[in-house]
Amino acid sequence: MTGHSPVVTGDVRTTGPAPALLRAALDAADEAVLLCGAADDTILLVNTAAATLVPGLIAGGAAGDAPLSGLAGALATGAETFTDEYAGRHLAGKRRALGAEHYGWYLRDRTDEVHRAAALDAERARSTFLAEAGRRLSASLHLGRCLRTTAELAVANLADAAVVISPPTRRRSTWLRLIGGEQIEEGSIPESRLSEVAGLAEVLSGFPPIPSRWIDAAQAPAWLGLGEIGALLVTPLPGNAEPAGALILARREGEFSAEDEILARIFAARAGSAISAAGLYREQVDTAAILQADLLPPDLTQPDGIELVGSYQAARDALRIGGDFYDVFAPTHAGGDTTIALGDVCGTGPEAAVLTGKVRQTLRALHLVDSPPADMLRVLNQALLEAGRQHRFVTLVVGALRRAEHGRVRLTLATGGHPAPLVLRTDGLVEEAAVSGTLIGAVADTVVRPAEIELAPGELCLLFSDGLTEARGGPTGAEQYGEARLRSALAGCQGMPATATVERIRQLVSDWVHGGVRDDIAMLAVRAPVRTALSLRDGGAPSQSPFAIHQARRVRQRS
Repeated sequence: MTGHSPVVTGDVRTTGPAPALLRAALDAADEAVLLCGAADDTILLVNTAAATLVPGLIAGGAAGDAPLSGLAGALATGAETFTDEYAGRHLAGKRRALGAEHYGWYLRDRTDEVHRAAALDAERARSTFLAEAGRRLSASLHLGRCLRTTAELAVANLADAAVVISPPTRRRSTWLRLIGGEQIEEGSIPESRLSEVAGLAEVLSGFPPIPSRWIDAAQAPAWLGLGEIGALLVTPLPGNAEPAGALILARREGEFSAEDEILARIFAARAGSAISAAGLYREQVDTAAILQADLLPPDLTQPDGIELVGSYQAARDALRIGGDFYDVFAPTHAGGDTTIALGDVCGTGPEAAVLTGKVRQTLRALHLVDSPPADMLRVLNQALLEAGRQHRFVTLVVGALRRAEHGRVRLTLATGGHPAPLVLRTDGLVEEAAVSGTLIGAVADTVVRPAEIELAPGELCLLFSDGLTEARGGPTGAEQYGEARLRSALAGCQGMPATATVERIRQLVSDWVHGGVRDDIAMLAVRAPVRTALSLRDGGAPSQSPFAIHQARRVRQRS
């Protein structure tokens, strides 16, 4: 007999080479292969790679009974592929036909691929978390909001609970605690008790954190309010040159891995920067508030028998201070004069406000030694020149006012480069005070020409800064309000109290500029109130009100 006779091994019928040669060929393959019969899915052969990958695979058994649930599922559904996990390894299988009576399952170990994909997903999640943390933490400079955001982000992404500890102040530290599913709580703790948490005092002092595995979570103090926890992590919140606080993270179960600690420290660094910036901003706001309290126009005292009303609007509402100012200094002794001042420092904003404060303090000192208005301007001019600040000058009007007989008010005015005050008489006539002078702080030889005016009952003197007349607006938005409109507006206030007069002019200017102010505007009104029979003290005849004068004129015209 010539040729090869059929050889039968189990249910595998082959012709040609012996089955040993077939096994040798499959064992030499890199892929794990299960040779199965198409009729009943019996495993006919398991090559060496398959036996190494899945030791539980045995030839002669049904493929559905193999220790791979994914393979059984594929057989049940007729799927051509499957994935499974066996002994910590991730497997993938693909079916290939091997003739009409046989087929093979080709198995592949995809563990490294799965781990790489998981690592990539984890890195993407970390990047997304850190990006979201950066966005939310940088969205506000409010210190309390930054602390709450830090706790919220930590609980949502890093732990089951978080406590943010602030550095000790006056031997106490404030804390903010958030436990998943609960409300944020806040409190404080004595500095001496911070050492009850392992590593906390050191972190707040600027030392590196200790690993989480070195901290016994069971020893966490009750004031942390975390209950039963399985792991604790303490990490610093780095600030600007000093720690901004500490972040305590807790997990109910499990531990913090090295990757978890690294991520927590990266997050804490960003949170610490935001908290530090918010704290610095709050310090600046508090400092600015203290400075503003001293630089804002004062509450005016009302001298007996005189109405004083002031108004101030800064070009920058956020600062509420600027280069325009007014002030009133009460008499230093019985029978002394009340000193009033309204000025405009070159520029706007903080620098102008600082110079404004110096000018006001100088005027106050000169008032204490009873310097007349003209002398005040001369001394102030010399002081500014000796200060050596170039391109810093002031326009100023200073007045000394006192009561005169019959309810009248007498003012001695002096100006230095400032618009002359306007006087509203009882008949509605608006006059300009006959005063003039050179800029204060600009030249050594200053010229001051003072003047004295008297206000009858019902008459008013208005001191104002050039921001009022130079306010741009109107139909074109670029036209100045101008002195002519101011005179007309003031004339329309005949008979009004000083408060109503100032408020009306301010409203008219605001309407003119459509609510926007580009320069500081200051006004100070001095009015001799209309006297009545009940207010007479010196026995003189009462002055008539503007309305009475108007009525008398009408009667005379009719007669």
